[in-house]
Amino acid sequence: MIIVTGAAGFIGSNLVKGLNERGIHDIIAVDDLTDGDKFNNLADCAIADYLDKDEFRQRVAHGKLPAVRAVLHQGACSDTTERNGRYMLENNYRYTLELFEYCQRVMVPFLYASSAAVYGAGPDYVEDPAFERPLNVYGYSKLLFDQILRRRMDSLTAPVVGLRYFNVYGPREQHKGRMASVAFHNVNQFLAEGHVRLFGGWDGYPDGGQQRDFISVKDVVAVNLHFLERGGPSGVYNCGTGRAQPFNDVAMAVVNTLREEKGEAALPLDALVAQGYIRYIDFPDDLKGRYQSYTQADDTALRAAGFDAPMRDVQTGVAEYVRELRGR
Repeated sequence: MIIVTGAAGFIGSNLVKGLNERGIHDIIAVDDLTDGDKFNNLADCAIADYLDKDEFRQRVAHGKLPAVRAVLHQGACSDTTERNGRYMLENNYRYTLELFEYCQRVMVPFLYASSAAVYGAGPDYVEDPAFERPLNVYGYSKLLFDQILRRRMDSLTAPVVGLRYFNVYGPREQHKGRMASVAFHNVNQFLAEGHVRLFGGWDGYPDGGQQRDFISVKDVVAVNLHFLERGGPSGVYNCGTGRAQPFNDVAMAVVNTLREEKGEAALPLDALVAQGYIRYIDFPDDLKGRYQSYTQADDTALRAAGFDAPMRDVQTGVAEYVRELRGR
């Protein structure tokens, strides 16, 4: 039995689908379906059972779970703007610690979601305490458990892997609202208004030129399943492409893929801007000093751990995502 927490969420549901594609259906899906519409993310997946998060935590505390092969822990509050530290630490730190202790007791692998938010404004994104300076309580809640793992590395009874997700985009994120990816919002904007809007230049970057490490959720699933199948080595790893690309690239991929759908030719950036398909708005004053203008995962440790599959660039991954969105 494999347990996936946050199973009706974005990355969790893609993990369940990825397990299914490998012929694995013996899955306990754990989530909080107060937002009932998230069921859509699991509707085409095969699972053995569903447990509400609170019931699951009770079963963990009292040792009332069936034999487990591994726990893939994606359940968390992922709203980076949430200011309630008590809520954030209960959901992101304490919950993770409980599952870690359980997996150590029963000696099964534990894979959990960390975040690139632990690095704050960067500019160095290396798995080293010297570069870990979170800007918000979300980032701190993720860093806190990473620190616990580091202290326990020499006494582990089973593999533990934390994956620091960078800017993930892809199918099954529609429930996330404003926290959904830039690609998702660009698609909806273009379909509704005929253009997409990006932030203008700031912090030394040109219009639409701020850069992020955008990673397809399909590559995130591949990284998770690599560690599930290999069983380690334990540690905290960046989960990004190692390639920073500007927001302009995302917008171009979205607009040109939607133009292709109508039989229209792809256009370069300058033409898309000149014809009003991509427009820029003033950079918001309230984000200045609190915004990651550049992220790029150092993937040295991930590659050294044996993950050698290529990852999609924005042009490939976003175009694939747009076609899938339109197909659904």
